[in-house]
Amino acid sequence: MTPPIGYLIAIALTAICLVVALRPVNRPWSLAYLSFRIGIVINELPFVVLYWILASTALALGQGSIDALGAWPAVVVAGGLAVVVRLGLRAGTAVDHALTEGLGSGWRAADVDRHRRLPLLRILFLPVAFRPRDVERQANISYGDAGRRNLLDVYRHRSHPSGGPVLIHLHGGGFYSGRKNSQSLPLIHRLARRGWVCISANYRLRPSAHFPDHLVDLKKVIAWAREHAHEYGADPSAIFVSGSSAGGHLASIAALTPNDPAFQPGFEDADTSVTAVVSLNGWYGNYYDQGPESSPVDYIRQDAPPFFIAHGDRDSIAPVEGARLFAGKLRSTSSSPVVYAELPGAQHAFDLFHSPRFERVVDGVEAFAAWVLSHR
Repeated sequence: MTPPIGYLIAIALTAICLVVALRPVNRPWSLAYLSFRIGIVINELPFVVLYWILASTALALGQGSIDALGAWPAVVVAGGLAVVVRLGLRAGTAVDHALTEGLGSGWRAADVDRHRRLPLLRILFLPVAFRPRDVERQANISYGDAGRRNLLDVYRHRSHPSGGPVLIHLHGGGFYSGRKNSQSLPLIHRLARRGWVCISANYRLRPSAHFPDHLVDLKKVIAWAREHAHEYGADPSAIFVSGSSAGGHLASIAALTPNDPAFQPGFEDADTSVTAVVSLNGWYGNYYDQGPESSPVDYIRQDAPPFFIAHGDRDSIAPVEGARLFAGKLRSTSSSPVVYAELPGAQHAFDLFHSPRFERVVDGVEAFAAWVLSHR
């Protein structure tokens, strides 16, 4: 029995997307961007794709359009998705190795909850990052004079615990798009449930803003947290700054330029130092056509704070070579620990969903933070 053409086209398109996800194209830019868009769905939501394949095949079988032998293309695609799942699960090993390499074996003693189980029900059936009921969000708090681009959201546990650290997160988007409340939400929600106060902030974007305008905004957020975090029950002396993609670029430079008046116009006296950095799929090169003064590499210093860097080895938007270079130079210069986790099979923006990969990265961030806080 010959499978219907529509079914074969659907399976073939899925197979092509699977190949692109496993072997992304890095140039030209248009194909690299397409690889990213395809890869993020296949790599981080493989079970959703598998459900669609199974449902299509079951429907075809039920209608008598194919027989059991005619379902072999779906079996092949399902096998490919199994490879994707296996690569995602390897993130746990990669993160643990990075923590041991960066912090030493003692990180396990500081990590109070290292025997975590993956939240399988959430991963399998609710991978989208909805805010948990025990986490509240106070939205659209102004920290500057740039309207909606200078607004931030505060996340904390509904029980309002006191004394927790602060996490500030900046979204990605190539400095010209993106918004708060969109990226790394599984991380923000997890830490808020653990007693942290988490801040997700907008910042000015291109073309109306350029470097260092975005960086100045992040410095304003840090200064705001230093001044107001205690109002939300947090410890303003423990501030972690994090970012995704372009946000990782900004978080890295902000951490490497504490209290630099050049990036603090009008608030030069504010304390913008941070306790540690978490950079996810970050960009570490120059800012568009500007020189090295716009790259995090140019600001590496001996007294840099601890860094946790996670990057996909198949990132077609911010190639992994940039992350390797930055982490290597930071390690050779800084007296603080540098944790660099290279994630097998990961594309750009792996921090969007409750995937097996990002759950293990979040575990690693928690372990890193516990070590940093215990060694302050």
